[in-house]
Amino acid sequence: MPDWGEVASWGDEDWDDEVSGDRARAVQQAWDLYRTRGERKVRDWDTWQAVRRAWEAGETAASVARRFDVGLANLWRRRACEGWERGRGPDPTPEPPQGWDRWADEQSERFLQRLAAERDVARALLAGLRGEKGGREMPLWHVGFYYAWRAAELGAEVAEADRERCKAAPWASAVWDAQGRIRPQPHIDYALTRMHRADWRREVGLPDGVAEAWP
Repeated sequence: MPDWGEVASWGDEDWDDEVSGDRARAVQQAWDLYRTRGERKVRDWDTWQAVRRAWEAGETAASVARRFDVGLANLWRRRACEGWERGRGPDPTPEPPQGWDRWADEQSERFLQRLAAERDVARALLAGLRGEKGGREMPLWHVGFYYAWRAAELGAEVAEADRERCKAAPWASAVWDAQGRIRPQPHIDYALTRMHRADWRREVGLPDGVAEAWP
């Protein structure tokens, strides 16, 4: 097998004579690599931007390198230096333990219950707007809101009549202070949950013996 010094001085006729058999083909391939060992692939800025977009869109590095004829090592180097990142889609929603069909049935039932409760509040507010006594039909957690709304919308005379009519109710002290003024809504809400602690825990689904500090 000829050495590199000899190969370097060959002409085309020398290659024609030498190229015969596997050994000669191996020499040819080695010589091709030798001749191109100092060549560099130079790609312009637009090409590398296209490479980056393709990789960040999800195409594999090997595929991008082949398609744009760039070095794979250069691709990884640019990715590290320029901070290329692939966009991450939203995580899939985990399936509930009871399965999606049963979960949908439960959510539908809760939705209908919530609608019914909201409509009860709406009916009571409409009754109050007409001057009717709607407080007794108001769901417990909205009693304070109902009477505060009546006081603000219908005036002091109606507010005083409401307080007088409801002063014996077990929740009255949560709604009115000792001077007969409507308390702030956050105070009313908190006081009602404390007064009806067991009802609140049952409504939010807290079993006995856990999170005892709530509410």
